[in-house]
Amino acid sequence: MYESEKRQHVKNGGRWQMSESILVGILLAFSGGYMDAYTYVFRDGVFANAQTGNIILFGINISSMNFQQSLRYLMPVLFFIIGVFVAELLRFKFQNVNSPHWRQLSILAEVVIMLAVAFMDTNMNLIANSMISLACGIQVQSFRKIHDNSLATTMCIGNLRNATYLLCNSICRRDKYMLKKSMFYYGFIIIFAFGAVIGKNCVDILGQYTILISALILFIVFLFMFREEESSIQAMKK
Repeated sequence: MYESEKRQHVKNGGRWQMSESILVGILLAFSGGYMDAYTYVFRDGVFANAQTGNIILFGINISSMNFQQSLRYLMPVLFFIIGVFVAELLRFKFQNVNSPHWRQLSILAEVVIMLAVAFMDTNMNLIANSMISLACGIQVQSFRKIHDNSLATTMCIGNLRNATYLLCNSICRRDKYMLKKSMFYYGFIIIFAFGAVIGKNCVDILGQYTILISALILFIVFLFMFREEESSIQAMKK
């Protein structure tokens, strides 16, 4: 570990908050890729998480004077913003409450949204996509670190930058720990992609109810977070 990370880890008694645990991160990253595949494949080619893509498609449709079509991409962006806002309101209101933790409330809100979307027909795709983007905004703001490493579970660009930066520096400095951290980020990108693969296959079988799998995964995270801490003695040894 870097010295600053070691000091923080020792300060925490060699333990991590469950919201920063590896298992929670894996489940959230898998769910993030899964949700994106669901909305793109089943809900009219709109991204749940990749708001950059939605903004580009919005701009393309505006330039073509296709205003009605542009709303398909604008609304998810706006609801993503609202999701970030909601997450911050939950943190501000409940950050001093120990159980349930405010991040658990964020997860529970996502679960409720997924359950609602599962019963929306394709003629409600605009609402469904907007609601899933709302959930993604909540998630990306609520869960921003894994073991004190800044990491996004609903998108890849930041993780890809960090992974490549660390890989380059590990080679230049011959630093094995930086290489290990680089693989950590690349690993989460692979998990995100794997979630997209499974999401697409589930769409072929379950159709609109595919999102219920994501709701189940998030509910497992909600339950898992009742454990207050994750021991990481092995991380100290590394």
